[in-house]
Amino acid sequence: MDSTSLFADYARWQRFQRQDQLHREHNAAVRKLAESGAMASRVAEGYRSMAEKGAAEGACYRTLFLRQRPHETSLACEGWLFVRRVLSEGGITRVRGTLLESFTLEDGSLTPGDKPAIKVTLDIYDEILVKRTMKMGCRIDRQDDDRDRHFITFLDSVRGDLRQHM
Repeated sequence: MDSTSLFADYARWQRFQRQDQLHREHNAAVRKLAESGAMASRVAEGYRSMAEKGAAEGACYRTLFLRQRPHETSLACEGWLFVRRVLSEGGITRVRGTLLESFTLEDGSLTPGDKPAIKVTLDIYDEILVKRTMKMGCRIDRQDDDRDRHFITFLDSVRGDLRQHM
């Protein structure tokens, strides 16, 4: 085995390790959100706060989400979300923003500018969670592309240097 293929295999292994880490982190965040009993109205307030900080400081927030693949496989992806505005109308709350992907299994880790930013519209809604008990929870899915769903955006992971890429 030559060194080129050895390094390629190592890079592929690192990419799969990162994929596994993001998958575990996403599952833990979804579980924590469900256990907290957060409702859509409370989550929408968090996104409103992100929009205000984004307008004032250019803040972008770390976001994990699932992307549906062929054959019903979903893989965690990572990106930075710039929240432009939050709209509430007729019982539906929508978040308009720009997503800069920073990791997908196909592309691996991406630096800002490697891929163009994507305009996204997210829907925030309440859902009934049924496992051992029934309780209410909240979910955020992409409205304009049904392959991307279960968005988790972290208020405590912020960058202010990505505005030029948005």
